[in-house]
Amino acid sequence: RSAPPHSPTVTGARFTAVLPAGTVAAVPPDAAKRLVAEADRLMAGHVEYFGVVRDDLADPDWWYDPKTGRRAPWGYAFGVPYRDEEVVGDIKQIWELSRHQYLTVLAAAYAITGDERYAERVADHLRSWWAANAPLHGVHWTSGIELGIRLLSWVWVRRLLDGWPGAAELFEDNPVALNQIWHHQRWLTAFPSRGSSANNHVIAEAAGQFAASCAFGWFPSSARLRADALRSLERHLRGNTFLSGLNRELATEYHGLVLELGLAALAEADLADVPVPPTLRLVLLRMTDALAAIVDDRLRPPRQGDADDGHGLVVDGAGTDRWGSLLATGDAVFGRRAWWPEVTGTDVRTPLLAALIRPYPKAGAVPPVTRPARRPAHFADAGLTVLRGPDGIWCRCDGGPHGFLSIAAHAHADALSVEVRQDGVDVLADPGTFCYHGQPVWRRYFRSTLGHNTLQLDDADQSVSGGPFLWTRHARSRVLVADPSGALDGGTAHWCAEHDGYRRSVHRRRVELAAASRELKVVDEVRGPRRSVRLAFHLGPAIAADLTGSRAALTWHRDGAERSAVLDLP
Repeated sequence: RSAPPHSPTVTGARFTAVLPAGTVAAVPPDAAKRLVAEADRLMAGHVEYFGVVRDDLADPDWWYDPKTGRRAPWGYAFGVPYRDEEVVGDIKQIWELSRHQYLTVLAAAYAITGDERYAERVADHLRSWWAANAPLHGVHWTSGIELGIRLLSWVWVRRLLDGWPGAAELFEDNPVALNQIWHHQRWLTAFPSRGSSANNHVIAEAAGQFAASCAFGWFPSSARLRADALRSLERHLRGNTFLSGLNRELATEYHGLVLELGLAALAEADLADVPVPPTLRLVLLRMTDALAAIVDDRLRPPRQGDADDGHGLVVDGAGTDRWGSLLATGDAVFGRRAWWPEVTGTDVRTPLLAALIRPYPKAGAVPPVTRPARRPAHFADAGLTVLRGPDGIWCRCDGGPHGFLSIAAHAHADALSVEVRQDGVDVLADPGTFCYHGQPVWRRYFRSTLGHNTLQLDDADQSVSGGPFLWTRHARSRVLVADPSGALDGGTAHWCAEHDGYRRSVHRRRVELAAASRELKVVDEVRGPRRSVRLAFHLGPAIAADLTGSRAALTWHRDGAERSAVLDLP
């Protein structure tokens, strides 16, 4: 194989994509305190990814997986079997550190405190990473989403270090940094995600490419890359989003990831004075309104489909509410609707993004937009319905498409499942994802029909899996009745849907929420030949159950008070 080319020579480059004066001073003190505490933990070498604590962050091994103890092999990037845990280790553990989002936290701590220890640690780690990860060598050059997010992190690292005397020497005056940035952009141009992979991956690739070509626009190809990335970002944001504003992957964590990436890209566009299509802002507006509509009383959205804890931009400390942060940013950028839930928490990211993104709408810049006058509860295109009752009763009903694109990579076999909470506590819970790689038996279970609050026939899944990120046959669902408003008026909310995932049989489910009695009734009907049936209800981790016969007495605590419910089983 021929050696990768060198980046073009760059002279006189200057970084101008800085934060406006006074931006950092607008960060709320409690958010700044959480950030600095997080930065100090990182400085002490401590970090946790996917439940695995590592204490080697002072001088990390960029190819080491602390979960398995394995180290990824060196070699040509596309020759490394990164999905083979026996050879590489858990690739998510290895990749996560190299998204460099912990470096944006350290850089933000420098911006807030002026303490150069944070800046120097960032510089040491970037130089270490660049030296250890030559272009097209090793596992960090195998996945476009990783390169895209890493570029976005580097943009924000440079921005947040702007007051540090060594910032220019680290980036624009550093041939190694310039070579890395150029090769990241070249890789994303050569190997874009396409077809069935055009999901959140392609949006991360486009957002990172666009951010870098705006903020690091020092190369002869920067203008072309910027234009191409913007076209891709706008097209795929539209393609990945229902008109209702929900993400088409029907996996809520990816709704958050895509919204974060889109807002970060919009910030770069407005700061660089790059015009963006009105549809791009409109999609982000709809996504934000949709998020505000579906969260429960504690600002938690549905726990639907896959989740990998992926974030677009991280500048906050532990304890910051991701969803509250997104709604706060939405309020600052788009303006909140009267029906939006209140956000009481604070964060660092909102004032930073709000300082860069132009308020919406700007007179003459976009066509008039009609936003929901009332809180939406039924999203017909996504098949998602939220029933709400008194005392924070929240029930999510699933009657939508199986997933996105032909492989539905992040879908679960969860048609007609329900998720029930009271004041933000999971009573009937969606168990989540658990893992992507390395434990195939558990991966299959957490995607399975039995792993959700729905009905299983003949010990089989409703949809047919062809692999850990592939479904070869999709159950088709349709909502027959969606009347979620009744319970809000003291009456009864109704929902009914069916799916055809089991050949020769149709599963129909009816859900009723009666406000006066605070009773949720779930009725299942199967039409077709006689088959074995299993009905699964997964209790949340805070719930204690005392089962007597077919009745389970459920108890839990919230804010120091005991709460209870009764679950009557068939």
